[in-house]
Amino acid sequence: MSRVYLVGAQQKLIKSNDWQRFMKGIVLDIELKNQVVNKVVDYISPPEVCPENNASISFTAATLSKQKLYVGTLTEILIYNTKNFQLEKYFSLPFFNDIHHVSPRANGNMLVVNTGLDMVIELSSKGELLNCWNVLGENPWQRFNKITDYRKVPTTKPHKSHPNFVFELNNEIWATRCLQKDAVCLTNPSKKITIGRELVHDGVVYKNKIYFTQVDGRIVIVNANNLIVEKVINLVEITNNIKKIGWCRGIKPLNDDTILVGFSRIRPSREINPNGTISLNGQYGVLPTRLACYDIKKKKLLWEKNLEDYNLNAIYSIN
Repeated sequence: MSRVYLVGAQQKLIKSNDWQRFMKGIVLDIELKNQVVNKVVDYISPPEVCPENNASISFTAATLSKQKLYVGTLTEILIYNTKNFQLEKYFSLPFFNDIHHVSPRANGNMLVVNTGLDMVIELSSKGELLNCWNVLGENPWQRFNKITDYRKVPTTKPHKSHPNFVFELNNEIWATRCLQKDAVCLTNPSKKITIGRELVHDGVVYKNKIYFTQVDGRIVIVNANNLIVEKVINLVEITNNIKKIGWCRGIKPLNDDTILVGFSRIRPSREINPNGTISLNGQYGVLPTRLACYDIKKKKLLWEKNLEDYNLNAIYSIN
């Protein structure tokens, strides 16, 4: 593999709430040998699919398949042809809120993590709703109204689960649940991958392993056959013991030993005030948003690339 695509967002210049933070979606193309970076897409969602005031616009976790990049914004799905990065398909449905991941299936359908409604949905290639799963096993519409245009709702937080990634194992559909710190099988609820300890992202299947990230700088590798955690790699220890390593999200194995990991600097800390209200203060991490390459066998940081020079202030996926 000679190059990868980095998918994420550019931050607004003014301080803002979590659901108002970003101004556009960004896709960067990075050549791995020399870390040469080119911007291939920047994107601003149209007003009709955004909240009315100070909307956040971001690309979220994407999937690369057969020279197509399937990527979401908070309220849309876009499919780009990576030969020329022309937009080939576009979907936006009223129940889209805080979309976190889009992944095509072998049958031509798409799986979409609709985080704001704590659900995963399956769409046809024409954008028709085929299936819908609440990731907690509830009725998907128990807490939500089918006639509401959730694209216009700035946030539905607090979420009960905050699913952020969808993947398939043996034709079964799985979702990664950030707040439960696990992954669950939506098509066979008896199956679960327990990770624990800290908030979880990703769920990238490579060979016979599933790779998860935890936000404080851990990689969790799970055996895809028995669903048991095989290894936990502490990137904080490898990266010169920097405690504020950044918000760890986005992972791509290049081979069994070499792994790319994304870190996002801009992430506020939450403080509970004496009156019970919540304030968002400061930034998570002291290092810039960057792509890092690790040799996990030798436990060595091979190289890093600062991405804020290219206006990428948050990484959602590495494709």
